[in-house]
Amino acid sequence: MTGTLVIVAHPDLAHSRINAAWAAAARGCEGCTVHDLYAETPGGRIDGARERARIDAHDRIVLQFPLTWYSCPPLLSEWMGAVLQRGWAYGPGGRALRLKTLGIAVSTGSNGADYSPDGRYGHTLDAVTLPFELLAIHTGMHYLPAFTLTGVRDCDDAALAQSAARYARHLCHAAPRRIASGADDARAKTRYPTA
Repeated sequence: MTGTLVIVAHPDLAHSRINAAWAAAARGCEGCTVHDLYAETPGGRIDGARERARIDAHDRIVLQFPLTWYSCPPLLSEWMGAVLQRGWAYGPGGRALRLKTLGIAVSTGSNGADYSPDGRYGHTLDAVTLPFELLAIHTGMHYLPAFTLTGVRDCDDAALAQSAARYARHLCHAAPRRIASGADDARAKTRYPTA
């Protein structure tokens, strides 16, 4: 079990400048596996067992997506529901993700100043993407600092090339900003009634 699994969740990656460039940079990184979720999930039918096997084979998982209504694209949300099952990712017996590392790579059309306490949205991008950090906490994973690019509509080719190069370094070398303890949550041992 080694390497990084980059799960790219862009509904139209072929017509994306930013996420396509990031995916290409990830493919060039030694030890990185790129999984194009939309292309490899025909009809939106997620094979949870196959996806869990992909995760099992990697130490680091990075979810890459364009911010969509201040969250992830719908298929990534469905993927989380289908893959991160109780008894595997959390709850009784759910230790599969413990001490792995989770990260996100997010692009957004709004500029960076919009994501500040005094900006248009009144919240930082870290606050907007907090559910992903909470996912890491709930499943016992370390959490990387988010890799972000804002104002993508104004991003020229040189800035995009720089962002892709930084992304490749981030995938290989970023240290977690939050370290999981590895200790079990006492509630995880609770037996819940089955339906």
